[in-house]
Amino acid sequence: MLGDILTVMWKDRKGLFRQRGSRTRALLTMFVPVAMVAIYFPWQMGRDWVDTYWSLIACIIVPMLLVGITIPDAIAGERERHTLPTLLASRLSDRAILFGKLALAIGYGWIATLVVLLLALVTLHIAHWEGQFMFYTPSIILVDVLFSLLMATLVASLGVLFSLRAGTVQEAQQTLMAVVMFPPLVLGVLLTFLIGQVSGIRETISNIVQSVGSTQLVLIVAAFLLLNCLLLLRAAMSGFRRSRLTLL
Repeated sequence: MLGDILTVMWKDRKGLFRQRGSRTRALLTMFVPVAMVAIYFPWQMGRDWVDTYWSLIACIIVPMLLVGITIPDAIAGERERHTLPTLLASRLSDRAILFGKLALAIGYGWIATLVVLLLALVTLHIAHWEGQFMFYTPSIILVDVLFSLLMATLVASLGVLFSLRAGTVQEAQQTLMAVVMFPPLVLGVLLTFLIGQVSGIRETISNIVQSVGSTQLVLIVAAFLLLNCLLLLRAAMSGFRRSRLTLL
């Protein structure tokens, strides 16, 4: 089945950067998160970028956005271009088609995140050169690699589910980005409000983090993401059936 998965990835690779037929639009969409994470954050944070878990910002934002704008094309794009019946009529199995499309989007988001983390090091050395080479600590780079892979897998699996039902790529993209970005946005606004309005809330949050430990907290979140990835992958495998898709 590996050969069939690679065939699907090879077929879809040309459309990876095509957003409504415009490569320029795709590149501009990529520029914003790359500029923020690879330039602004390391410039502002200095050595804390490599000594603490601030680099997780890249591992969340970059795969969320890049996978979020590409994975909706997996099925909805085929449906829009009227190529879905041809794909389903091929000798490729359901699993090969699904995993091929998932692997391309996940690989794109994951590798792009790792590249952004390296670009952030360049910014860090330009802005905060201390006479010696700076790099992420082993535990932080391990967590960054794991988190970026989990986030890419999570968004890709969720995106496939929306793409299966959406009539257009735009509809799938809008639904996916709303679901992925709305909860963190609400949580951020809520935390900002509580910190600003409730006395002692900052100290309480800090005490909780210190009591649990930053590494343990990160591992708990990673386990939560892994569980959700497995559940969404299972749902995507159950939903991707030729008999169902031909009726939609």
